[in-house]
Formats: sequence, C-alpha cells, structure tokens
Amino acid sequence: MAKLRLDKISADPPKDADKDSFKKKTKEYQKAIDEWQNKLYAAHNDAILIVFQGMDASGKDGAVRSVFSEVNPQGISVHSFKVPTKEELDHDFLWRIHKQTPEKGMIKIFNRSHYEDILVTRVHKTINDKTAKERMKSINEFEQLLTKNHTHILKFYLHITPEVQSERLAERMQIKRKMWKYNPGDAVEAKSWIEYQKCYEDCFEHCNEVPWIIVPANKNWYKEYIVAKAVHDLIRKINPKYPGLEQTS
Repeated sequence: MAKLRLDKISADPPKDADKDSFKKKTKEYQKAIDEWQNKLYAAHNDAILIVFQGMDASGKDGAVRSVFSEVNPQGISVHSFKVPTKEELDHDFLWRIHKQTPEKGMIKIFNRSHYEDILVTRVHKTINDKTAKERMKSINEFEQLLTKNHTHILKFYLHITPEVQSERLAERMQIKRKMWKYNPGDAVEAKSWIEYQKCYEDCFEHCNEVPWIIVPANKNWYKEYIVAKAVHDLIRKINPKYPGLEQTS
C-alpha cells in the first residue's frame, strides 16, 4: 500500500449520497449478516476478526452496536484493549491479543486492538521508532498466522475530521445519555492529533498485508453502511454452508 495522507482523504460521504437509500441498504446488510453468521457458526470452519481503530469519538462503539444489532449474541463477542496490566507487560505485546482471537465459527470484534501498541506508545514516546518497526513486522506475521488458520480479518480505520471530533467530545459533557463516555484524557489526546495521524499513516503503509479500509466517518449513517457492506461481502465470499446430518453405519 502506497503512503497515504489522511488529510487528503474526505471524511464525508460522497456529495450525491442519498442518506435514506444508504440507511435502507444498511438494514438489508444487517439482516443478511445475521443469516450468514448463523451459517458460519454452524459450519465451524472459519472465523472472522474485525478490527476497529480510530481517534477518540470516531464512532467505534456506534459501529459495533449498529452493524451487528441483528446478530445472534452467541456467535459474536467484543473485546476492548485497555492499558496493559502488569501481567500483560511481563509478556510480549501480542500475548494478550492472541488470547482474544476468535475460535472457528465466531465473529470477534476488537474495539481498539494490537495497533494501540504502535500508536499510543509512539505518540507518548514509550517506544522508539526502531521498536515500532519491529512490532509492525510482528503484527504482519501474527495476522498471517491467523489467516493461515482460516481467520478472516477486516481492519477498519474510522476517519473523522478534528472539527467533528471536537463536536462529539463536547456532546459528552452536554448530552446526558453520552456523559458516561466523558473522559478528560480525551481532550488531552486530541491535542496530539497531528502526531496520531502520522503514526496511523505509517501503520497503513507498513501493516498492510491485510489491507485497511479507510471509512469516512463524519456521518454515522455512511460509516455504518461501509462497515456493514464489507462484513456482508466477506461472509458471503467465505460462503459457509449448513452441515447435513452425520451419516452413521
């Protein structure tokens, strides 16, 4: 993947995009994902790992809640990676990640992921560029290992503008149902916007053996459409089938 510049990519839907049409199509994908996921679970041959990355307030939680709203909870799980514990820090940085990868038949969602270990750590200077490059190589090898084990990976970067981020962070102090998300640290991290963008761009360039999908996420309805379509298309490509009755002699 060639070097890209996030500030050259629009975070908005195409100008001719019809909101109602896209929302209708998203609902169709949601229902289809439910049926395909049921087949995936029954066939028990493949797994799906979905990675969501993005700046604070880019809509990761909302994407998970909306796109997978129709899916049977028994066939899907979500994990959010927080600051590493002492036990996790005593192991290699991928140790805690590998424990959370999906078993066959399952869809696993990482709301933030192993990529935090080459993003936050670089912005805050807890690792140097040499270590970051080594970790990128390890991430590529890790994702290749998962792929060889029939784990299909989708990686989404939810792309918003700093203006939209500022508006959404402000809402967390003003709208009651969003106040639980408020974290004073988010405003501090927002000041490192440019540094984060550079680290993401480096990540897209060097951790691209499983390609990234850059999702324009200023408008939630378009973000949800892009994610739902990609998930739907992937499971349809896998084409899992219900197994028949076992034959007994």
